[in-house]
Amino acid sequence: MVLSFQYEAIEPSGKRVTGTISATSEKEVVQAIGDRGMLPIRIDAASESTAGRRLFGGKKAPSGLVMARVYRQLADLLRAGVALLRAIEIIERQSEPGMLPEALADIRKSVADGEGLAASMGKHPRVFNDLTVSMIRAGEEGGFLEDVLTRIADYTEREAELRGKVVGAMAYPMFLSVVGTLVVVGLVVFFVPKFERMFNRLRAKGELPGITEWLLGVSEFLRNYGLYLLAGIVVVFYLTRRWLATPAGTAWFDRFRLAVPTLGPIIRSFAIVRFTRVLGTMLSNGIPLLTALRIAKDSTGNVALTEAISKAADNVTTGASLSEPLRASGLFPRDVIEMVAVAEESNTLERVLIDVADSTERRTTQQLDLFVRLLEPMMLLVMAVVVMIIVAALLLPIMKMSSALK
Repeated sequence: MVLSFQYEAIEPSGKRVTGTISATSEKEVVQAIGDRGMLPIRIDAASESTAGRRLFGGKKAPSGLVMARVYRQLADLLRAGVALLRAIEIIERQSEPGMLPEALADIRKSVADGEGLAASMGKHPRVFNDLTVSMIRAGEEGGFLEDVLTRIADYTEREAELRGKVVGAMAYPMFLSVVGTLVVVGLVVFFVPKFERMFNRLRAKGELPGITEWLLGVSEFLRNYGLYLLAGIVVVFYLTRRWLATPAGTAWFDRFRLAVPTLGPIIRSFAIVRFTRVLGTMLSNGIPLLTALRIAKDSTGNVALTEAISKAADNVTTGASLSEPLRASGLFPRDVIEMVAVAEESNTLERVLIDVADSTERRTTQQLDLFVRLLEPMMLLVMAVVVMIIVAALLLPIMKMSSALK
């Protein structure tokens, strides 16, 4: 379960700082604070998870499009010569009430106290993710913060648009599945029992068709134990979500998603699009390959791919090429590997990576559209078959009784 931890730590300069980190354990918090070069002196765990705060009226994190607008506006203000504190204050005043202006106010205070922008943003993981914080830290250190913010805005905007496409594409199939399930359950629970008394005579003679007997049994089970079944499903769903929030559960689910037929390759391709675009963006801004790899690996959104990229980064430190460890992982498509290998030889890796991201995104979007188009008739076919089974189970005994009357 993801918890919110409040901490107090000492920076290398001796200054005491406080902040909040979301993690699954205190050990993760200590590691995260250590990675930032600070020494933790106090860690307090909150009693509720991020999901729980949302469920019981907690403030909602800003959307991707809102954050893209914030990054772009901050980049434009800095490029126009506005001081960082003043730029943050302007964006804070223009933001809608909620989590974002509160985070910006805290960031402005921390920056005024001498803390870096990336470190200040890192205290608000629900607003600024690890990838954004890492890229901004690289921009601060390299002196190209405005360019990095613009790149982050472009990336966040693309991600929001892509997520919107996926959600929009899956909305109708999800609607069909929910409505179809409700219709079938309603037929079985409320409509089928009305025929049971009519079929008792055939049942007594042992002439009731097996499919009808099975349907009546399902109807009786749902009427007697339906609420218990629903409660069990809710409990299993809740426990599964808690387990999936653990590192082991997340790793298993990410590998499972990649292994799902048809949908797995689409998920993998979108993850590769995110990784190649972020890595290409970092390299084009002059960030060294090893540093860029360690930052970009968090953009995949998949533990299996992140682990493969981490191993690739380890091999790069020994002087090996990037393409070989990616090829050995078996998770990256052959055409992507070949393009990366050629780009390494020609020293055009940053440009080729962005080209790979654009072409892969176009191809994967087409695959997703085709998948959704095929999914809708398949779901309609399944619903039609289920309804036909119910109708057949009800008509067979009626036809048998009518023939007996003749």
